[in-house]
Amino acid sequence: MMLPLKHVTKHRLRSNSKSFVSSILNPSSSSSSAHCCIHLPRILTLSLHLKLLPRHPKRRRVLLQDLVRHPPPRSGPPPPPHLPNPLVPSSDDFSGALSALSLPLSEGLVLRVLRHGAAARHDVLPCLKFFDWAGRQPGFHHTRATFVAIFRILARADLTPLVLDFLDAFRRRLHHHHRVRFHDILVVGYAVAGKPQNALHAFARMRFVGLDLDSFAYHVLLDSLVEKNYLNAFDFVAGQIRRRGFENHVTNVIVVKHLCKERRLEEAEEYLNGLVCRGEELKGPEVGFLVGALCESFRFERAVDLVRQFGGSGLVPLDHAYGVWIKGLVQGGKVDEALEFFTQKKDSEGYSPATVGYNVLIYRLLRENRLRQVYDLLMDMNESCVPPDVVTMNAVLCFFCKVGMADVALELYNSRSEFGLSLNHLACKYLILTLCWDGSVKEAYSVLRSSVDRSYFPDEQTFCTLASALCREGKVDEMKELMYLAVGRNFVPRVSTYDKFISALCQAGRVEDGYLLHGELKSAAARASYVKMVKGLVKLGRGDIAARLLVEMKGKGHKLSRPLCRAVVCCLLEMDNPRGRVFNLLQMLAHCKPSCQTYNFFLDGAGQALKPALAGEVFELMQRNGVTPNLSSRILMLQAYLKGGRISDALNFFNDVRHRGLAGKKLYNALIVGLCKSNKTDIAREILFSMLRVTLNPSIECYELLVQKLCSLQRYREAIHLVNVYEKMGRRITSFIGNVLLYHSLISPQLYQTCLHLRGVEEGGFSGNSTLCLMIGAFSGCLKVSHYIEDLEQLIEKCFPLNIFTYNLLLKQVAKSDMYKARLLFGRICQKGYEPNCWTYDIMVRGFSNHGRKDEAKRWLEEMFRKGFYGFYH
Repeated sequence: MMLPLKHVTKHRLRSNSKSFVSSILNPSSSSSSAHCCIHLPRILTLSLHLKLLPRHPKRRRVLLQDLVRHPPPRSGPPPPPHLPNPLVPSSDDFSGALSALSLPLSEGLVLRVLRHGAAARHDVLPCLKFFDWAGRQPGFHHTRATFVAIFRILARADLTPLVLDFLDAFRRRLHHHHRVRFHDILVVGYAVAGKPQNALHAFARMRFVGLDLDSFAYHVLLDSLVEKNYLNAFDFVAGQIRRRGFENHVTNVIVVKHLCKERRLEEAEEYLNGLVCRGEELKGPEVGFLVGALCESFRFERAVDLVRQFGGSGLVPLDHAYGVWIKGLVQGGKVDEALEFFTQKKDSEGYSPATVGYNVLIYRLLRENRLRQVYDLLMDMNESCVPPDVVTMNAVLCFFCKVGMADVALELYNSRSEFGLSLNHLACKYLILTLCWDGSVKEAYSVLRSSVDRSYFPDEQTFCTLASALCREGKVDEMKELMYLAVGRNFVPRVSTYDKFISALCQAGRVEDGYLLHGELKSAAARASYVKMVKGLVKLGRGDIAARLLVEMKGKGHKLSRPLCRAVVCCLLEMDNPRGRVFNLLQMLAHCKPSCQTYNFFLDGAGQALKPALAGEVFELMQRNGVTPNLSSRILMLQAYLKGGRISDALNFFNDVRHRGLAGKKLYNALIVGLCKSNKTDIAREILFSMLRVTLNPSIECYELLVQKLCSLQRYREAIHLVNVYEKMGRRITSFIGNVLLYHSLISPQLYQTCLHLRGVEEGGFSGNSTLCLMIGAFSGCLKVSHYIEDLEQLIEKCFPLNIFTYNLLLKQVAKSDMYKARLLFGRICQKGYEPNCWTYDIMVRGFSNHGRKDEAKRWLEEMFRKGFYGFYH
């Protein structure tokens, strides 16, 4: 749910989304900040794609060498403006294309290019390509600075093993003919790669041959020892730095960092106080490490005291101190205090944190769904001309997702190359989820597919949401590819995800693919998946496979249903060797624990397929196997005879059961209903009255069907007599019976005459049971009523509940004489909550047409088509 945003509405955000994003990216475009100039760093694209490097060292080296020699083509953002575009049609001409530029190679130029590459951590391979090409150019040799630059790029991109492989090859290749600062490069390289032990070994070897490190290398090594907690070696290397006079500001920062990591916070504070007492100017990171450590230890009061103390001394830049304090508060969970401090310093001193400070605040607020404050910070960042970075742009995308603006988030994502945006995992997750919830499933999958190439794979929640959306939308090909991606990354989807995929395949008509997928699963599928596969296989005529799934369902404890088994049995009966297939399935289902229910499924299926002989065999087999038929078994056997047209066999079966004293009310009802549906009205009537003689009350359905059959045969006397018997039992006339009588009263006045004769109605007065007769007379036009519609409605309501069929009959009668009243009645039908159906519109169209009002009839016909009704009742 979208929260209300301060000074902005969702409509305003959406209408100005492009300018909003552009202003955050480049505040210099605004007239109010024309003095600012912000250039987002962009990587020099050298026609390469970054591929996932194998973990095995030998395979990694081989692949790297192959990529160096045969770089793949790539399209992307243009290179920095100070370099011509080296993209060429053929990837084999990469080295030649760069050489043709006649670049004045120097340490500064190489560092500048690599610096651009460091800004895009997902584009490492182009940096490696350029580094390798530069090293092979005549007259240029890589320096320690260029080596350190490429090492840092690889380490930050989590490609430390590649750095180690490179250093190992570098050491073996140049062991006998050292270049300048060879050992320095080894020490610094291992230190940057996070291998201080290797760096110490290289340092020991160079000291053994009488060589030493310079100030830069010493400090890189010292920082690496702090990171990996090499305490003894740290003290030794720090002593070497002081002995050689290399101690400087960087040394102080590393020492404080070391003390803070050891949680020796009092010593760190004393060390800083000693520096201040000696009058040394602090740059800020020294205090930052200490304040951050205090915040992590939840000593916020002491941290703020230090910020005030060192900030007030004038020896520490206040901006840096404030930024550290805000970051510490946020990391300590005190977001409100951080926002209050930020607002206070901004109002009083015009303070504006660096990009990192904004990012820390924005991401924490995003996680807490405090979107109003996020928007305010983004606007403040824009107004303060603080240059955004990739982290900021990911936060902007997350913001759009959080406020439900999926289209704007997608637009930003599609323009990511223009903005230099490389999505992090959180932004990918938010974007995929938002697009799924917005119904843009295809776009969500496209985002995932492109993100997978950048080593991102969603968490379980995101994966399940996307998979569910793909299955719901029937995107089975995309879903299949998603499952392959999951398997390739050792991600095991939930069983419910497989079930949804199987269901989606069945709905898409690819039932066999669903069955194959089901066969590959080792876990039990859900019952719903089995049901959809069985139904799909039945539609394809593959009853043999459907039968196999039924057996599997029962073996895994899933409940079989009668309609499902009926469909399989009917399908098997349409295949070759039907009898053998049916009895084979029956044997497998009844093998372990034969039950009456299992046999009933086959009795039902045989009856539905109009195979009464097969049903009889199943019934006999059931008894031979020691299973006693229950009431449902006898009803199903009786219905099988009736549906198959074997009336005499059905009556013989019924009489046999009745003579054994097993014929109950339900069996009688089944026989009467079956006889009515078989147009055996006289027999059904006789059975009904014989049922009454044994004091059993027939069901309402028996009366309804028998009355309908008698009326259709114009045997009105018997029909009215049956209704009279029905009413004497204390039952109210149902809508079905009442509608049948009303319908036939329109056909012939004989029904009213018959009813009048049987009821003994005298003119001028009516008995309590004469309401039905009065209703039939008024409806047929034999009796006149003053307010036709209202009076008829009241009469009908006294007899039985009205439904849409009743109103259609009433509408048809009114439309014969007055279309104005018919239109009023149509409106009355809608007001009462009834939904007009095809017959309702057909009555109106025919009514206007019969009265010569063709234009109105045409309009009603068009309205009928708009409602989706095309067939007419006749």
